[in-house]
Amino acid sequence: IRLKEVFETPNHFFMVLELVTGGELFDRIVSRGSYNEKDASQCIGQLLDGLRYLHERGIIHRDLKVSNRMKPENLLYEDEREEAKLKIADFGLSKIADSDVHTRSVCGTPGYCAPEVLLRRGCGTAMDMWSVGVIAFILLGGYEPFYADNDSDMYRRILRAQYTFDQRWWSGISKNARDLIERLLVLDADARLTAGQALRHPWVGGLAAREDSLAEAQNKLREFNARRRLR
Repeated sequence: IRLKEVFETPNHFFMVLELVTGGELFDRIVSRGSYNEKDASQCIGQLLDGLRYLHERGIIHRDLKVSNRMKPENLLYEDEREEAKLKIADFGLSKIADSDVHTRSVCGTPGYCAPEVLLRRGCGTAMDMWSVGVIAFILLGGYEPFYADNDSDMYRRILRAQYTFDQRWWSGISKNARDLIERLLVLDADARLTAGQALRHPWVGGLAAREDSLAEAQNKLREFNARRRLR
């Protein structure tokens, strides 16, 4: 989301941001009449395009997510048109990356945090790419890859990159979609795909994304969305 104007008074600092009216990514997906891999790949492609822009300018978002118990997601559509662009919002935790100094503070949303963030080993733009992997997993499978009954168990799973493609939900998902996720949910931050590399992945381009309906995943996403609204 673009910054349009800034106003300053002796006691306050006002930022005027671009108005987006199309709602959250999650809500749009669950309200669709049909949903398939190509739809998911377009969402991820737009997210990656925005991240490439940010990362090339040394900006780390640090809190990408599509759902949370306490806060709304920060992937929003610019308007209600079918072809509306997906926008990245909520830069409250963002940092300027530096080639010599990496931020070491714990940040982000449980379930989307990269391993290096939890370990306070310092993190760069690769932490955003881990979050993209989590988001892609949710959009295709309908559930969180590292879900556990409590945060401690969830963090243990994240630190081991311990997730599975449950065949009950993933049997109809293409190998290329799984390949992208596997290249993003990598423990070694240096081995993770960058935004530019991920944009060149055949699944993101749509050529390798299936057009079969993801009705089961969409139903699970509806259930997931309803639960987070009730919390």
